[in-house]
Amino acid sequence: MIDPTELKQLAPTGNLRGGIVVSPAASAFFAIRDAGGAPRGVTIDLLYAFADKLKLPLELQIYENSGQVTDAVASGVCDVAFMPRDVTREGKVDFGPAYYFISSTYLVPAGSTIKTIDEVNRPGVRIVGISNTTTVRSARRTAPLASAEEVASVDLMTEMAAAGNGDAFALSHDSFAGLLPKLPGARVLPGHFQQTGISVAVPKGRGAALKIASALLEDAKKSGAVRRALDAAGFKDAEVAP
Repeated sequence: MIDPTELKQLAPTGNLRGGIVVSPAASAFFAIRDAGGAPRGVTIDLLYAFADKLKLPLELQIYENSGQVTDAVASGVCDVAFMPRDVTREGKVDFGPAYYFISSTYLVPAGSTIKTIDEVNRPGVRIVGISNTTTVRSARRTAPLASAEEVASVDLMTEMAAAGNGDAFALSHDSFAGLLPKLPGARVLPGHFQQTGISVAVPKGRGAALKIASALLEDAKKSGAVRRALDAAGFKDAEVAP
């Protein structure tokens, strides 16, 4: 039984305000919109599982990238969300456990001569990443000789890749599966330049909220809710984080 005072710290408005990120291609983190425009995906299923356990209405908040959802949680506008964990975000929000670990690499457009991740780290190479994300921060850190441009959404990144407007496009491996059919001739480079967990996060300084959110995610892993959410989104080979 959750103490009402502690629950109030997690959901101060009486609704569970859960943040998600929508993209043109689904991943173990990104949600997509169905034919009717409704969002669906792993994080949505998990937030509904949380709300059901807490017996609270879910108020879904939709963002274009993980930087936006991080800022929403940090400001207290959003009560709980999932996002890739890194040192920069640890200064803004409090993290609980991860439900999945992602590996990030680059997509190169048709006709590119770049064949390895190491070849991206050269003067004159233009990296494109999503604004204020752990992936683009890691790309800057691991490829300091290249230049990096930040864009607001995966939609914009896809448009730039289709036009050949950039040399290397940084995202997670699983995100590229849905994008490749839209980008004839594009290739995903083998290996990775970053690995990180997609973890549950709450506003800083809310210890009771973090305790509840962490317990909910651990329960979702043990009960099979995370496994079912990954399967339903088409990621049957994705491993649930231990």
